[in-house]
This record gives sequence, C-alpha cells and structure tokens, in this order.
Amino acid sequence: MRAVAGTVTEFDAARPWRLHPRVALRPEPFGAMAYHYDNRRLNFLRSFDLVDLVNSLEHHPSADAALRASTIDPSGWHRYQRALASLAASDFLEQREPDSTTVDPIIPDPEKPDRSEIS
Repeated sequence: MRAVAGTVTEFDAARPWRLHPRVALRPEPFGAMAYHYDNRRLNFLRSFDLVDLVNSLEHHPSADAALRASTIDPSGWHRYQRALASLAASDFLEQREPDSTTVDPIIPDPEKPDRSEIS
C-alpha cells in the first residue's frame, strides 16, 4: 500500500485515509462493488456499513475517528479495521495528508475551551 510520500506503509487506523481517487464504488444489493481503474482489480464490499465507513473516511481525521462516528457496534470494530486494512493493502484506500480543518467530533481539542461552559 502506498503512503502519501509514496513509501509503503502498514495500515494505521490512527492515520487519515480515503478511497483511492481511481476507485469507483457501484451500489449492489449486498453493499458495493469496487473497481480500481489503475490496477483493474475488483473488490466486493459485503456490507452497507462498510460502504458507509469507506465513504466517510475522507471526512474524519483518522479511520478510528470514522469508526467512532459511525453507527457500527464497537464490539465489531476489529472486523471493520481488518476490512479497511485489506482495502488499503490492495490500494483501494490511500493514506492522505492530515487536514487541519478536520476535527474528531468525539475527542475535544484540548487547546480550545468548551464553548458550552461559557455564558
């Protein structure tokens, strides 16, 4: 799998990821079919939750944050992390640069005061 700088790296759920720009997802009754236009690989996402998770990755600061924001039962997160790692290993996902405007909605930024306590 390729990292942002073009080096090979292991899937790290604490890093930011996104669907590779050369991958198309086609909705199917079982979830989605993914086709990679560069390597011509085909992959099947066999759950609607996985499809939603993959589509949401670019909107979260990490894969873990995307999982926390999802409706997926936390007891099953390890299965989704394995699925994401498999997608990344076959270049269906790519690591992206951290986006300073993307904030984990679950973990507050310690540098900023909680506005709900300000009257």
